[in-house]
Amino acid sequence: MSPHIDLRLLRYFIAVAEEGHLTKAAQRIGIQQPPLSQQIRVLEKELGVTLFNRMPRGMELTESGVALLADARAILAQVDATVAGVRRIAQGKMGRIAVGFTESASLHPFVHSVIRAFRAAAPDVALTVEESNTTELVEALRQKQLDLAFVRSPVGNATGLVMQTMLVEDMMAALPAGHALVAGRRRQHIALNELAGEPFIMTRRPSGPGLYDTIIAACRAAGFSPHVSHESRKNLSTLSLVAAGLGVAVIPASMTRVNLEGVCYLKLTGAEDLKAPLHLAYREGEVSGAVGLMREEAARLADQ
Repeated sequence: MSPHIDLRLLRYFIAVAEEGHLTKAAQRIGIQQPPLSQQIRVLEKELGVTLFNRMPRGMELTESGVALLADARAILAQVDATVAGVRRIAQGKMGRIAVGFTESASLHPFVHSVIRAFRAAAPDVALTVEESNTTELVEALRQKQLDLAFVRSPVGNATGLVMQTMLVEDMMAALPAGHALVAGRRRQHIALNELAGEPFIMTRRPSGPGLYDTIIAACRAAGFSPHVSHESRKNLSTLSLVAAGLGVAVIPASMTRVNLEGVCYLKLTGAEDLKAPLHLAYREGEVSGAVGLMREEAARLADQ
């Protein structure tokens, strides 16, 4: 078959073949009968064969026409499927997406809700997830190993990335359950400056530089410089050290969902600026279908 044949001619041919009559086929596809007859002759000329026997009351396929009909249907079905697939990719309904999140973000119900909403809207998209720290997630975005990431505040150069703030949550104090500041009391709050003489356990700065610096700055604003006695790679490790009685910690409120025996969580007072933002990070200018769809779902849920 000539590679220059207009697919429209094949559609006209199929209509005439299925209807067996030029007038009926013309009505079906919404054109006049004379132009349709002319287009069929154009197709026959392109192919160099006769596709129909013109009968007094209709059109009858020749042997060549019968052979073409099956192939024409297959060709157009493939074209239609390809077009539909491309459109679904553009709409975010097909393709792939790689999403990252920090350990603390993974515990926040907002992140769970976004993933569920995206999966419901695009069940055919291949979704992969990765948990890491903010610094590594930002680098993975730069290297195009991830498409989106839920991160805390990054420190350093974020050129080429968009940090879209989804929410801002409070920070809370985590103390050993038997600590003198909580033992025998039914307290729910503690002032940040009450922790001035306590050993601090913090997630090491390279893992989450934004929160690390925020905590240090808040302590200094409250009148003291915290004594950091231990550093851990992950927040869960930080809480384990608190449970072991090695010190106190300041954590995002979502981390209190970890019901760890031996840890007491208290709301902080006297530190109004001590907050933990959650950002949706992605490369600037990239609006591929699946990325755009997840951004839309995240923005929708953030506004609720």
